[in-house]
Amino acid sequence: MPITHPSFGTLDPDRIIVFDTTLRDGEQSPGFSMNLEEKLRMAEALAELGVDVMEAGFPIASVGDFESVQAIAQKFSKDGPVVCGLARTAAGDIARAAEAIKPAARGRIHTFVSTSPLHMRVKLRMEPEQVLELVTSSVTMARNLTADVEWSAEDGTRTEPDFLCRCVEAAIKAGATTINVPDTVGYAVPEDISRIFTMLRERVPGAERVIFSAHNHNDLGLAVANTLAAIRAGVRQIECTINGIGERAGNASLEEIVMALRTRHDAIPVENGVKTPNILRTSRLLATITGFDVQPNKAIVGRNAFAHESGIHQDGVLKDKSTYEIMTPESVGWSTSSLVLGKHSGRAAFRDKLKSMGYELGDNALNDAFKRFKDLADRKKVVYDEDLVALVDDEVVRANDRIKLTGLSVSTGMHTRPIASIQLEVDGEVREGVAGGDGGVDATFAALRLAFPHEVNLKLYAVQSVTGGTDAQARVTVRLEEQGKLVDGQGADTDTIVASARAYVHALNKLLVKRARTAPEDMAAPAA
Repeated sequence: MPITHPSFGTLDPDRIIVFDTTLRDGEQSPGFSMNLEEKLRMAEALAELGVDVMEAGFPIASVGDFESVQAIAQKFSKDGPVVCGLARTAAGDIARAAEAIKPAARGRIHTFVSTSPLHMRVKLRMEPEQVLELVTSSVTMARNLTADVEWSAEDGTRTEPDFLCRCVEAAIKAGATTINVPDTVGYAVPEDISRIFTMLRERVPGAERVIFSAHNHNDLGLAVANTLAAIRAGVRQIECTINGIGERAGNASLEEIVMALRTRHDAIPVENGVKTPNILRTSRLLATITGFDVQPNKAIVGRNAFAHESGIHQDGVLKDKSTYEIMTPESVGWSTSSLVLGKHSGRAAFRDKLKSMGYELGDNALNDAFKRFKDLADRKKVVYDEDLVALVDDEVVRANDRIKLTGLSVSTGMHTRPIASIQLEVDGEVREGVAGGDGGVDATFAALRLAFPHEVNLKLYAVQSVTGGTDAQARVTVRLEEQGKLVDGQGADTDTIVASARAYVHALNKLLVKRARTAPEDMAAPAA
């Protein structure tokens, strides 16, 4: 039976709503903080990808979160995604979320409360009847502020069945239009998920009037499997993130769910609005912004996802790709061409190539990127698609950084102490530092600490090649820790030391974002 929803109208029973929480649950992961410009850039990419609902943040958490949700809410028309803000049951949370989403053409308040015996006893220190009252009061208040309200039972999969039914019934009576039962700690198996949603749809009065939603965490590696089980049990909204980022082991991966539904339409015959050729570009943008690369063997978006090394596999693929590929690389945004441009290529060809790869740059950004491309082409024999992605993402997402690397010179070699001289631009002010070290990279980082004094711990330094060859660009990841705060930065260049400096500066900029954030006292991290 079709459901009428305030944001979507009459919904086809076989249409899946894709609820992306990359900007909220994903950003809560250690080291994944984004500044306002990065969030807006990611929000644009998610809208272009075709997500239906975008959970933009947790407005009460900080001024920065509120401003991010509000700015994203202002960005999209009725043809764009629903913009959602998260709130606990407190009146202040709900009012703040309502204010943040107010500019949205279509907005949603998502409120939640813990319902499992363990969470109620330890976290809330409340009796079940008190929690039931909170469900009713919070949803009622949210419903009075917006027509689209989602209610979540935090730790829902470990909640006693009878009590879960009572809570869901109370939420529906109070006006919730979407009911989410999250596997908050990644404890469930697919059979649990099927049983819970089947029970709720059969037992709860009014269940036929709302959309049920699944939000699964990946602690046991079952988030995607559990989400597919939920769809088979009648769930019509799935909550997920790009690259599966999120608390602890992460959330269900958007790209894996969507491609599973597309590839196995015979087994799960439902539809969604995601434009799959945009998947890889969105994945790479997130990796560049956050500084966290996906692992090489990651399904769909890992660099080995469509690679074949075994002779038997290569022979089969050369004869017919379907022997070992159940989807085409192009269907998710991988390019079949490798050699793209050279040092004699002009600006128009460069712009057209970027456009074909999904990048639309303004004149200033294009000029900066083109200059770096020409520099790169002079140094490399061959320029590949991967080189352009690394170059353009490195340029675009750092356009608003407070600290910019403007110069670097390193003297190093055998039987000599390496010396690095660095120049930074910090909020428009030029700063310089010269230092020695235990190698070129160590000297560079020491010079950075002189040019911009700070106290951090270097937790990770990793280098990988963007493409093959001795002239390949190096992509460096640097992880810094400051008073328990972890951030990752990335940088790319044909010179590994320059790439290292770019990565370190990127991480420093993310630390500045972290420093600017202030969370309310006694803030319990939402893990719905």
